[in-house]
Parts: sequence; C-alpha cells; structure tokens
Amino acid sequence: MDLGLNGKKAIVCASSRGLGRGCAEALAEAGCDIVLNGRNEAVLEETRAALTEKFGVSVVSVPADVSTPEGQQALLSACPEPDILVNNNGGPPRRDYTELDRKSLLEGAVQNFVTPIELIQAVTPAMKARGFGRIVNITSLSVKMPIEGLDLSSGARAGLTAFLAGVCRQLAPSGITINNLLPGKMDTDRLKGGFDRAAQQTGTSLEEIRAQQAAEIPAQRFGNAAEFGQACAFLCSRHAGYITGQNILMDGGLYPAAF
Repeated sequence: MDLGLNGKKAIVCASSRGLGRGCAEALAEAGCDIVLNGRNEAVLEETRAALTEKFGVSVVSVPADVSTPEGQQALLSACPEPDILVNNNGGPPRRDYTELDRKSLLEGAVQNFVTPIELIQAVTPAMKARGFGRIVNITSLSVKMPIEGLDLSSGARAGLTAFLAGVCRQLAPSGITINNLLPGKMDTDRLKGGFDRAAQQTGTSLEEIRAQQAAEIPAQRFGNAAEFGQACAFLCSRHAGYITGQNILMDGGLYPAAF
C-alpha cells in the first residue's frame, strides 16, 4: 500500500532502539525523511546509518533528552516544520507507589505528560498552515489496564490521553490527527528488564518467566517493533485522515474487554 508519505518530514522521539526505532524504520520505508532522537550517541549513529543505507532517505540524528527544553529545541532546529510527530519517551522505572517522592512524581509527569504536549504545541501551527499533520503518541496498555509498579507511568500517560482528547477535535478541521498507540508486552529491553526483576524476586529462570508471560497473551507471543512501527506508519498515512482521538491497543488480545 502506498501510504502517501513520500517526501514528508517526521520527528520520531526516542527512536534509536525499540518501538521508537520500529516507527522510524516504517516511516523511512514509506519515504519519509526522518529526525531520530536518543541519548546514547553510539546507538543513535548505528540506527541513523542503518536507515540511511536501507531506505535511501534523509536521516538526521539528534542526541538529546527530549524531556528538556534544550533537547526539544535541538529536535525542532533539525526539523522546524515536521509533517509527522511521533511522541515517545522512556517511562519512570518500575516502583511501588509508596516509594515515590515529590521529585520522582514531577519527573514522571514531565517525561510522559508535559513533554509531548510541549512538542505538539510547537509543531501544530505549521501543520495547520499546510492543512496536514499526523501526531502519534506511544503510551501504554497500562493506560487501560493497571500494571503493578507502573502507576506513575500509567497516570501520566492517562492524563496525556485525556488532555489530547479535546485537543484532537480542535485540530481535526485543519487536517491534523492525533492518535495513541498502546503497546502491551512487546519484545523490547524494557520488557526484558521486567523479566530480570521477576526472576530475581521469585527465583524462577528467565526462560520460565518468559514462557509464562507469553502464555498469558491470547496471541501466545510478544509483539515486536517492526509490526508496531507499521501500525504507526498507517496512522500517519493519507488513508488515516478520518481516524483521530483513538487509543489503538497492540497487545495480542491481552486486554480482556470489548471497549
């Protein structure tokens, strides 16, 4: 399918690895010029080189913490008027709610609530002027289904979802869509970190933990960054202009509800 994205410009936050990289790859495959972002310069450069060689599009890497004003300015300097913004950022570490102090609460809110809103504020004026814009926010299954120890991440991302539910309807007349992708158990470093924690707490082997958790998913497997990225690219496409304000679960059927 031709997604109608050839020559479009995309900023993909936190995209040197994992789900962010999957989105960057899918958008590059569709013909977009990409601005990558990450904190590890070596990993970021490896990703930039791989995408440039494979897809032949312009790929610029911006090493920065997107949660900071300086990091956001660096991204926007590299691409002042993107057609596409994929908001992504690392979440707060898994921690019981009783262990959260004021500082960590505020940091989590900045990471997963304030930062994407600031970037949306920055990019939408030019999108409105062109009559086209696509914004995809990578949130989490935990927005709909609580996950132990991820209360801060869940709360911040749920707040973002509610905030943007009204904003997306303000922007819809200008040809701008805002949607959220909610990953479940995806085969990423973050998931593997959870396996390590569970293995240490229970004394169970990593292989057993992995098998047990995969068995809980109706699809009987974990998701991967490539398929996640393709879903993101479709939401950014010309074919998805009538889809806005939606929370798209990518969880293999793990969330057990019809609505």
